[in-house]
Amino acid sequence: MTPFDAKPLLATLTELPGVYRMIDAGGTVLYVGKAKNLRKRVASYFRDRHPSPRIALMVAQVAAVETTVTRSEGEALLLENNLIKRLAPRYNILFRDDKSYPYIVLTHDRYQRLGFFRGATDRRADYFGPFPSSQAVRESIHLLQKMFRLRTCENAVFNNRSRPCLLYQINRCSGPCVDLVAPERYAEDVEMATMFLQGRQQDVIGRLSAAMDQAAGKLAFEQAAICRDQIQSLRQVQEKQYVESGRGGDVDVVVAIEEAGTLCVNLAMVRGGRHLGDRPQFPRNSADSSPHEALGAFLAQHYAVHPMPSRVLVNLPPGDDELADWLGETAGRPVKVAQPRLTVQRIWVEMAEQNARLAIGARHSALCRQGDRLQALCEVLDLDVEDGKEARIECFDISHTQGEATVAACVVYQGSGMRKADYRRFNIEGIQAGDDCAAIRQAVLRRYAKLLTTDGAVPTLILIDGGRGQVGSALSALEELALADLPLLGVAKGEARKPGRETLIFADGREPLQLPSEHPALHLIQEVRDEAHRFAVSGHRARRGKTAQSSRLEEIGGIGPKRRKGLISRFGGLQGIADAGVDQLTAVPGISRELAEKIYAALH
Repeated sequence: MTPFDAKPLLATLTELPGVYRMIDAGGTVLYVGKAKNLRKRVASYFRDRHPSPRIALMVAQVAAVETTVTRSEGEALLLENNLIKRLAPRYNILFRDDKSYPYIVLTHDRYQRLGFFRGATDRRADYFGPFPSSQAVRESIHLLQKMFRLRTCENAVFNNRSRPCLLYQINRCSGPCVDLVAPERYAEDVEMATMFLQGRQQDVIGRLSAAMDQAAGKLAFEQAAICRDQIQSLRQVQEKQYVESGRGGDVDVVVAIEEAGTLCVNLAMVRGGRHLGDRPQFPRNSADSSPHEALGAFLAQHYAVHPMPSRVLVNLPPGDDELADWLGETAGRPVKVAQPRLTVQRIWVEMAEQNARLAIGARHSALCRQGDRLQALCEVLDLDVEDGKEARIECFDISHTQGEATVAACVVYQGSGMRKADYRRFNIEGIQAGDDCAAIRQAVLRRYAKLLTTDGAVPTLILIDGGRGQVGSALSALEELALADLPLLGVAKGEARKPGRETLIFADGREPLQLPSEHPALHLIQEVRDEAHRFAVSGHRARRGKTAQSSRLEEIGGIGPKRRKGLISRFGGLQGIADAGVDQLTAVPGISRELAEKIYAALH
């Protein structure tokens, strides 16, 4: 290959900010980068010496360079992130794209609702977070319910209660739905919950102590006891919170660790002065990359799309010296990216590093276990896997309720785990109700018909959750597609459907095989089969729920799409509509008293 002559390109490049793309002779994008000064940054790649063998290897393959000028550095960061996601260049360090992080939400209703939220925030509610995981959110909500007894029910339920729910009985809600708490008292609880989420625990304890003393002075001992219990709960939280900043604040701790040839970037979140947990990530395309490079790539990709605190603590200087400026430009305010100085900050970083090492150890253990399982499966079934390619297992299952709302699911296992992006569901139509064999045949036909016209991934093994009938139907579908040479295996449930007693049914006529319950190959088959079952059942439930919610209303004369939508929005679903009285039904726009009586009679 003729070396790329960069001189004519560099002579025409601007010194404005923008994004550049390194492209090989086949037109494939090798690398996407951002630059404050496009000319200087691109020129740095075409020097005699390169900072790493990885960069030198990439530059040797460059046949063209394309650039895009942007109006600002922040815009360049966003464009770079979007291109990396879309193109997945070979020489960019890639991190998993987490669509959104969860939040705690406090709505602006008269009696504010405490809840779990994931998605785009707006001004119609107060949001606290983000949190590293849904479990961290739910644990925090549980604490807030215990301490401040705020409601968590949706408005459709809240507006139609006639008596308090179980949460009131177990002291996790103060019963605002039936006016068991004064609005002023509830507002005070909301204010203290907000202070707690902002990290002002000592202020909350001070207010509760004053309220307890005031109640005791008025001989309102029951109210004083409630304040005492809240104070005790808060102190227990502080004792369990082994890392406490002593003051509120939102900080992200990002560390990059390399151990045993594996790079891990761990994100720990501190919100309101409380350490909420970690989220370790393992980048792709990171061979020969340093922890500094991985850290810089994560910061750029993550904060281009996620909220940014005012302070980010790191264990290493990022590979990009100008990264803090880029992030500040994107956030519209100064962002401090620095290594820890204070004792508490060092503790946070050390904890994040330790958790990253534990995540690497767990990953190595899981990969070894999955590798052993896959090797055992290939040996038992005599499967051939080409050198350099990963084994791919696809598994089908059917779910329905007495033949209604039949859904087929196909899940994919490849490499070292499940490939959820490749999962597919099929709504099965045009078969006799309850005919699982026909459903399997339809699903297999629809799944693999594309292999005849496209270069789709060919499975190493097809699993069918079922016995001889289902396997025969799947084989018939493959024969129709001229794909009968694909390995096909049925997994028939054993006696009493007990795990470990499954029988493997071969499509090629071999005698059925029953592996020992401790066999690693059987464990892999069970894992994939169980995931297919879960995916099929969840799809069936969603389809059945949608049908059940609308079908009975559709049978009532005078209920069209607009009125049906209004009823469901007001009462939350069919059960809420059935629980409503005639007077409540008439409050929905478009529902006359005559129609309300008709609806009530149809649902009772």
